[in-house]
Amino acid sequence: MSSPINDSAPEDATDLSFWMPGNYQSTVTRVDDAYQACNDIITCFQDRAKIERQYAQQLTEWTAKWRPLVDSSPLYGSLLKAWQCFLSSADRLSLLHSSICRSLVSEDGDRVRSWQKEMFHRKIFGGFRESHDLDTGFARAQKPWAKKLKKLEKARAAFHKASRKEHQARGRESGARGNPDIAIEKQKRIQEDREKCTQHTVKLRSHYEKVLEDVSRYAPRYMEEMESVFEQSQQLEQKRISFLKQAFLSIHRHLDITNNESIRTVYNELHQTIMSISDHDDLRWWKNAQGPGMATNWPKFEEWTPDKEKQKKRRREGKKIKQTRATTNERGCSGTGVRVRALYDYNGQEPDELTLKAGEEFLKVEEEDDQGWCRGITETGLQGLYPANYAEIA
Repeated sequence: MSSPINDSAPEDATDLSFWMPGNYQSTVTRVDDAYQACNDIITCFQDRAKIERQYAQQLTEWTAKWRPLVDSSPLYGSLLKAWQCFLSSADRLSLLHSSICRSLVSEDGDRVRSWQKEMFHRKIFGGFRESHDLDTGFARAQKPWAKKLKKLEKARAAFHKASRKEHQARGRESGARGNPDIAIEKQKRIQEDREKCTQHTVKLRSHYEKVLEDVSRYAPRYMEEMESVFEQSQQLEQKRISFLKQAFLSIHRHLDITNNESIRTVYNELHQTIMSISDHDDLRWWKNAQGPGMATNWPKFEEWTPDKEKQKKRRREGKKIKQTRATTNERGCSGTGVRVRALYDYNGQEPDELTLKAGEEFLKVEEEDDQGWCRGITETGLQGLYPANYAEIA
């Protein structure tokens, strides 16, 4: 139990004391303030979640912008791999910060809301049941105390008023004593008046002391009842402080990326990739891929043979077929070309040659080349080469 009110305490401090009537209101409104604080905490970290989401989005946009440029950059080998690793690391960091955003909103925010709903119960006509119960408890404990203080204040005021009158009467008596200008009868009346004031003051002093004694006897009971209600408010506040401490620890755990294993993995891999940059390996790769290390067929004397001629023609035509296949198919489907008729049977000797029957009609889509071959498309959509002298215009 707290000690009784100190009579020597400054008057302003006593007036503001918790023990004075009505001064418990700040403890009651602490309940409403706690509820509002929970709302503010939720809103505060919702804003932080928006920052995390925006940062994640900016990382994604950054990688999307630079990945095509990096992939097509003139860098190569381990140096290019290190640059690309910065982008892949940013993608992973973007996922991490998106996860932080979700945790702050769906985990931490919902946790505070659930606790808030569980701990604060609204009344039909406004306010919370918890603050109403505290206010009722304090008011009930202070009601008899306030009455006694009011009675004490009345007794004190009466005593002080009588003491002031007695003081004035003594002054008049002192001034009249031995004064030849004041009649003896008047001096007696002044003395009698002072004696009455003294008697009245003594009476009021006794009453004041009795009232004060009654207040002092009641003070321990009053303090016990007030502290009992106050302890209820402290228990509520203790629950709030303990819960919010755990809530803040959870938020800290989500925001503290310095202890996040995924973050360490991302930057460790990035560091390892950078450290693996090797000028020796990159220069050797360039030498073998783009420099004198490339394989080549050095010029040498070659005999001419029909088979080699056909091989050259097939390689040349094969490239041409791949480049123009789509265009040729469209032309064949639309009927573009010259309709010709096969004069003789011809069995294709190579995969890119047509097989024809005498009298078969088909489209010639390319004129004769310097080797004596034309390109055609049959009615079934097959395309290929055929000897120019094996067909005539239909």
